[in-house]
Amino acid sequence: MDFAPVGQLLVDGDRVCCHLCGRWFLSVASHLRHHGWTKAQYIEAFGLEIGNPLSGEATRKRRAAALTARRAVEPVIREAQRAARGRAGDGTLTAAAARAARGRAHPAERLAKTLAALATVDPAARAAGNRRRAERQRARTEASAAARFGFPTFAEYVADRLASGMSMAAVSREAGLHKDWVARHAPAPKPHHTDVRLGPAARAAGHDSVAGYLRDAHLARHRTVAAIAAEAGVSRTTVVAALAHHGIPMLAHAGKRAGAELRRRAAAATVGHDSIADWVAARRAGGATWSALAAESGLATTTLRRYAS
Repeated sequence: MDFAPVGQLLVDGDRVCCHLCGRWFLSVASHLRHHGWTKAQYIEAFGLEIGNPLSGEATRKRRAAALTARRAVEPVIREAQRAARGRAGDGTLTAAAARAARGRAHPAERLAKTLAALATVDPAARAAGNRRRAERQRARTEASAAARFGFPTFAEYVADRLASGMSMAAVSREAGLHKDWVARHAPAPKPHHTDVRLGPAARAAGHDSVAGYLRDAHLARHRTVAAIAAEAGVSRTTVVAALAHHGIPMLAHAGKRAGAELRRRAAAATVGHDSIADWVAARRAGGATWSALAAESGLATTTLRRYAS
């Protein structure tokens, strides 16, 4: 059984209690050999800190005074202390302590001290410190991911990958980061899903943007929605959604309308007018019949009536 709480060294004046037998000693460290234990085993088993001297405060003061007296007459102690200060100053001691603590569970004694210290800290200040630490960690993570792929910033890396058509999940897999983290911290806005799907076709057609590709294909070249979908390898619904997203009007029967417009222009050129409608109106005002107009223009009467309407 344990005669003292785990993670706590019971002290009564100059004496401390042994967890193994419950007896009191000036220094438990010198007593442990009777139990066949080492100090390291004892400290680990009962959740004490590595630097715990296992002695009372009065004993520690007496030992410190004795060491001070010895330092005045023993050069070896002075040299050892000088070397120790040097290791502490250049960070060697801190690195060694970190290596020693790596993989070791947080001692119960240290945990109790940490919680006691945190209890005295203002919650708002603690939250601010946590935010600063999280921001520093985020900056390190972003810089590391960007450097691995040759980008100066994480924002440029994400923007490049999204512009190439990669999804946020694909970017996270490539970067080795959780997709939710990338989505939450990615500085670049996520493109519309239709831009991702139509992006390869737009670039293949020599356009920098999906909007430019759609305006050229649908408004300038009069390609139908179905034709654009077949060309890009996407569904008709995707093309319709992309047109709506970029504010481009969808023209019903774009190919037929373009052909009709070409025929109207050709007919107008035949009769020497800018518009077949203007020519029909002028000739009708002069008393020409529909049959006469059809014979003169070479167009059907129904076609002339439609152009004139």
